[in-house]
Amino acid sequence: MIEITLQNFETEVVAASMTQPILIDFWAPWCGPCKSLGPLLEQLEEDYQGRFTLAKINSDDEQQLAGAFGVRSIPTCILMVGGKPVDGFTGAQSAGEIKAFLDKNLPSVEVLMAEAETDEALELLDAGDPQAALAKLADALAKDPGNDDARYDYIRLLIDLGGFEEAEAALAPKLTEIPKQLRFEALSQWLNAMLYIASSPYAKWSVAQFDEAIAANKRDFEARFAKARMLMALREWTAAMDELLEIIMRDKKWADEAPRKAMVAILALLTPPKQKNALPIPGKTASGIEVLGKAAVQEDPQAALVSTYRRRLSMMLN
Repeated sequence: MIEITLQNFETEVVAASMTQPILIDFWAPWCGPCKSLGPLLEQLEEDYQGRFTLAKINSDDEQQLAGAFGVRSIPTCILMVGGKPVDGFTGAQSAGEIKAFLDKNLPSVEVLMAEAETDEALELLDAGDPQAALAKLADALAKDPGNDDARYDYIRLLIDLGGFEEAEAALAPKLTEIPKQLRFEALSQWLNAMLYIASSPYAKWSVAQFDEAIAANKRDFEARFAKARMLMALREWTAAMDELLEIIMRDKKWADEAPRKAMVAILALLTPPKQKNALPIPGKTASGIEVLGKAAVQEDPQAALVSTYRRRLSMMLN
């Protein structure tokens, strides 16, 4: 449990809620219901063993914060997740009612364990141990099969390590969903490029052979597309996109827009993931309170590359 003031609100509530749910309890010393609700909340914080943090705000002392959240009566409790208020309740509640509220909004123990396994996997990957990372991701997915982030990372690493059959099996359930998620369609495109190059008549072609065929006929889209898929398999993403754009420039509809779909997939694969601890709006909280001290935001080079090629694709299609 932490006491919140205007001075520590950004750090202890907004920033902290990017990684863990924060339950704000607006109370006042003269409020009778607050005196019964407060101890219940403190006990539940202990019982839930770190699944949320209780943040208490004295609404008499911190009227600016109470006003920012539109608090009209106390006690009022507001749950913050990802820098934003997601749910709340007003008035005294029983322990059972509060538990029902928390269980509705908080991730389960299994989900938290899976998230921890995923974080450990990414650390192992950064440390240069992909096999250990793969095992961690498999454990995360076993604990929480509905964790799409863990599934995505698991499939991507399988493809990267050449585990194509396992990747196909893990990917299959996501490709039957309606609508499909773009990131899983992107993985499917990458996997298909790998499988195509391994088994197609172009499997043993060199880049020079592709270039010779294309130089002889600039509209040899089959050769161009095969070259782009080979470059995808080699993770030479920029060169692959340049080749795909050449096809799109000459014939947008060729092969049921396969080049466009492949390029969209590459852009999705290259798009940097959102940082968990990033503020939702630089300089402000979800409630509109100004952040104390703003840092300059610099665009990631990979994000800039994605932005550039998105613009090029858009120009070709319009």
